[in-house]
Amino acid sequence: MSLPCLREELDLFEGPKLANGQPSWVLQDPVRQQFYRIDWLTFEILSRWHLDDGPSIVAAIERDTPLEVELSDLEHTLKFLTEQQLLRVDSAEGIQKMAERKQAAQSSWWQWLIHHYLFFRYPLVRPDRWLDRTMGLAEVFFSKSFHWITLVALALGMSQLVQQWDVFHAYLLDTFTLQGLASYGVALIVVKVLHELGHAYAVKRHGGRVPTMGVAFLVMWPMAYTDTNEAWKIPDRRKRLQISSAGIATEAMLAAWALLAWALLPDGALRSAMFFVASVSLGLTIALNASPFMRFDGYFIICDLLEMPNLHQRSFTLARWRLREWLFKLNEPKPEVFSASKQTALIVFAWATWIYRLVLFIGIALMVYHLFTKLLGIMLFVIEIYWFIWFPVRSELREWVKRKAAIAQSTRTRVTGVLSAMLLVAFAIPLPSHVAVSALYKPSEIWPVHAPGPAMVDALHVRHGQEVKADQVLLELSAPDVQLQMNISQSRWQRLSWQAATSGMPEEQRGTPLALSQTQLKSAQAELDRARQIQQRFRPQAPFAGRFVLHDPDMQAGQWLDKNEKVGTLIGHAPWRIETWVDEEQASRIQMGAAARFIAPGLPHALLAKVVGIDKDSTRVLPDGQLAALHGGHLLVRSQQGQWLPEKAVYRLSLELKEPYTHDLMAVQRGMLSVDAQAHSWAGQYLRHALAVVIRELKP
Repeated sequence: MSLPCLREELDLFEGPKLANGQPSWVLQDPVRQQFYRIDWLTFEILSRWHLDDGPSIVAAIERDTPLEVELSDLEHTLKFLTEQQLLRVDSAEGIQKMAERKQAAQSSWWQWLIHHYLFFRYPLVRPDRWLDRTMGLAEVFFSKSFHWITLVALALGMSQLVQQWDVFHAYLLDTFTLQGLASYGVALIVVKVLHELGHAYAVKRHGGRVPTMGVAFLVMWPMAYTDTNEAWKIPDRRKRLQISSAGIATEAMLAAWALLAWALLPDGALRSAMFFVASVSLGLTIALNASPFMRFDGYFIICDLLEMPNLHQRSFTLARWRLREWLFKLNEPKPEVFSASKQTALIVFAWATWIYRLVLFIGIALMVYHLFTKLLGIMLFVIEIYWFIWFPVRSELREWVKRKAAIAQSTRTRVTGVLSAMLLVAFAIPLPSHVAVSALYKPSEIWPVHAPGPAMVDALHVRHGQEVKADQVLLELSAPDVQLQMNISQSRWQRLSWQAATSGMPEEQRGTPLALSQTQLKSAQAELDRARQIQQRFRPQAPFAGRFVLHDPDMQAGQWLDKNEKVGTLIGHAPWRIETWVDEEQASRIQMGAAARFIAPGLPHALLAKVVGIDKDSTRVLPDGQLAALHGGHLLVRSQQGQWLPEKAVYRLSLELKEPYTHDLMAVQRGMLSVDAQAHSWAGQYLRHALAVVIRELKP
């Protein structure tokens, strides 16, 4: 049977050497702007395609080259050419097959809508001629001299950044406004345009063509793009690396000069503009462009470094093969043969990419859900979960269905089934559990002492750690302004008292009417009482018996204190207690009297306790931030106007020790608390949480 003809417009270019040392070539389809890298054997087959006979091609290759070839190799090449539509179609049957293939490839209106919602490109310009005319100017930025000068600028800019970090941080905080976000948007557009120009000029510099530049939309998020497919024609890996890294290099150079300009310029609009350019360039380069897990610059750089085109697809195929071997032991041949270390690295890379994309796409889906109305948000959320998460899973499940006969006969399948059943049972059956949280071991009676205002320590009546009685004066403070107010109030009261005492004298000798004198005397008496009350606050007395602990054990008379500065703490003799806060789900699983264990660095052993109190109402404001995640605790809180507000509903849990504990602790101890809780299953926990979210979101 004669072979079908190749399309006349196909081009063939020399490619780089492959990992095994054999040469390669690049086959270009200029109509669809597609490039295919072919190995030595495929090249030899295509070179003799004009012989129009399989055995003749095999014989010619074996005669002229050291390659060993079989008719099956020719069949694989023919299959590849047919699937990629690289053959000329002349017969009615071939035209009919192409029409059927086109018909099958056409999607319904809703599939077209979904695809164009998730991703589409819009070319804006055809810059090839303009790039040719301006290439002379761009050569300056590719020169080694400019690169060295830029490195010096980067070093100077970074040194200034370290020295002016407080100013840079203040700039950053001040930009979180509507105007600041708009400025970031403008800077982002400028940076991304220059980024794509870097790619375009790099392609032109190495003899390639740039047919289009435009905007691509990923889930309606705009991103600039440049068609650099002709980089596949370049066999030199170093040149391809320059093209793939040109965007990141452009942003890095832009950030270096912008950072130096920000450090040297005076305050003003130009300095602010340099700040936005530098922060956008540095931030996006690190967070987005350098990532190898999406098809951005970092991915193509790794492909060129490893000399592995289609890295994602090849690593995914290898990882799926390894997964099937782990689960079913089908003994299928490897998709590609690599060394053991390289194979492991590719599989790990594939799993890391899957996890990264799972987190990213779920985050995008949640963002879309919250940005639109509830009905539209739910629809778009479902579309993204289906396309980005369920669609790849479904494709792999279909591969399992194709192999169902081999899977059913494999011994490994039974082992996998038993382990899966055990995991499912463990996931669904309620198991004994514990609630582990941070907690405080603190006195039942505690009274902190603070300076009511700026004052000097006149006398310390108790020492650090000394036992005191109820109503005993702990220390005396003197505040000049308080004493002055006391003297003024006392003098006024004495003067008015004298006037009241002269009420028996004739009116012309008193000078003040009797009714007015009595009113002023009462006002002076009230003012004097207030002054005495304020002064009494500077002589704190113990409200109960206990042990007084100074905040500064070396405090002495004559020392000055600021307003609200802590002086010490009075700890009562009542038994200490354990206190913490738990969320709603944890509180529902804890019962009164539940056993618990408390461990803290200041304690010689674990303390056994039991639950004696669970608040029915959630706590809106925490008394302090000792259990906040910011300070090493477990509670997510935010500080607002000096108050600690929990991010979600939490309930106070109180515990008492089962046995008295004699200790010499003088401060609250923070540690870990483990409380016995009702048995529960992971499946039930996740189901309850999911239902709670659904019910919450369905509320108008």
